[in-house]
Amino acid sequence: MPTHAIGLLTTKQVAEALGLQESTIRAWLSQRRLPRVSCGRAVRIPREAVEDFIRRHTTPAKDA
Repeated sequence: MPTHAIGLLTTKQVAEALGLQESTIRAWLSQRRLPRVSCGRAVRIPREAVEDFIRRHTTPAKDA
């Protein structure tokens, strides 16, 4: 079963989803700004954590 099927994303997938460089995602992981699941050298980021990150960093639109 692919890891994305169980809600785990690669750093490349997260970078593409957020429109950032993969190095930025790796830096955030080392700074513990995003949680990670490590299996040996493989690192995966829970999809739920990325969605939560987006919610926490979204500024609501100003009411007109």
